[in-house]
Amino acid sequence: MTHPNPYRLTDPPADSPPADAPSGVSRGDVLRSVLWAVVVVSTVANMAASFGGARTWVHLLCGAVTVLGAGTLVVRNLRGHK
Repeated sequence: MTHPNPYRLTDPPADSPPADAPSGVSRGDVLRSVLWAVVVVSTVANMAASFGGARTWVHLLCGAVTVLGAGTLVVRNLRGHK
């Protein structure tokens, strides 16, 4: 059962989904979430390697993963998520 919105000035189009219909999660949303997780995890790993006195290759690997993840997020944002 739908309830009319008293604050809406016009009726919604007939082809629009109802307001209570569940919205699906797109593949782009999942990819963006995974990329953010990769950036955060690699940044934290790089910080832990800094405090732990790890070898240089560990810092380089974490930094490269962070740059690739952040760069991919920027490119996806500039291209309009397409």
